[in-house]
Amino acid sequence: MQAHGKRFTGEDWYGRDLGDAELVECTFVDCDLTEVATRGASFDRCDFRGVRLNASVHESSGFTGCRFTRTSLFAATMRGCKLVGSTFAGSKLRPMTVEGGNWSYVSMRGADLSGLDLTGVRLAEADLAEANLTKTVLRGADLTRAVLRNVVLDQTQLVGADLTGVALAGLAWKATQVDPAQAVLIAEAQGVVVV
Repeated sequence: MQAHGKRFTGEDWYGRDLGDAELVECTFVDCDLTEVATRGASFDRCDFRGVRLNASVHESSGFTGCRFTRTSLFAATMRGCKLVGSTFAGSKLRPMTVEGGNWSYVSMRGADLSGLDLTGVRLAEADLAEANLTKTVLRGADLTRAVLRNVVLDQTQLVGADLTGVALAGLAWKATQVDPAQAVLIAEAQGVVVV
């Protein structure tokens, strides 16, 4: 399937296998994409509004520069997917299975990401301001220069995550798991002199 600049409204694609579809600048409004499957598909600068992607499975697919507004990804699976530059607003992102992938420059401002396992996901320069990261697993994730302003950190797992360039001062680290190197960075951000 290939489409460029097409608008889909109220479409029912329940359970459809989209394989390696290529869609560019397409708009999906109030569509049911529950249980759709993709492998190597490309969604470039597409707009998803009020779309249901529940229980969908995506392998090595790309959603680059896409906008997800009031979209539900309940129980969706993303394996090795690329979501570079995509924006999520008012969308349901949990529970969701994420296995690796590149989510750099993604905006998930204010999103509820609690309990998600984002181990090893690349989130370089992602905007996670005001997001709920309660019990979120970010082990080995690349958070280079990510925005964490006013995030909720509670029992969050950050061991091995790259926090280079992240503003760490002023964050509340309630029961958050960090490694020794991260502990030093956090202490220094609070003005502590580590000797």
